[in-house]
Amino acid sequence: MLGDTNIRSGQCHCGAVRFEATLSDGFNSIRRCTCSYCRMRGAVVVMASRIKFLQGEDALTSYRFHTGSAQHFFCSRCGIYTHHQRRSDPSQYGVNVACLDGVSPFDFPDVPVVDGVNHPNDTGRPARRAGTLRFIPAD
Repeated sequence: MLGDTNIRSGQCHCGAVRFEATLSDGFNSIRRCTCSYCRMRGAVVVMASRIKFLQGEDALTSYRFHTGSAQHFFCSRCGIYTHHQRRSDPSQYGVNVACLDGVSPFDFPDVPVVDGVNHPNDTGRPARRAGTLRFIPAD
């Protein structure tokens, strides 16, 4: 499931949107964020340098807030968040790991959580880790 390849296929829940994501550093860049939108969305994301749409790009809807720099995409049919274009680096994308074929957010026992409330673009300081989200499976 979490092999060495950095190109991963994915889709939204209903299958209207299908894509390939080129992961920037495999699954070493997984994270959650504390900003108001990410906190409510609750997704685990992985960084990607490229997203190639195989079908359904026209089914995507986007949402922007605060500075309007980051663009968050979701399927207009099933509502699933697939990815976002990053505020701190618009050439990078955050991809919802739950949309990647064969991957679950529960595959990662420890997920770093970044401090999105105090974003580096707002504070002028480096990104800060806010904590760790831990998944401990029941016996």
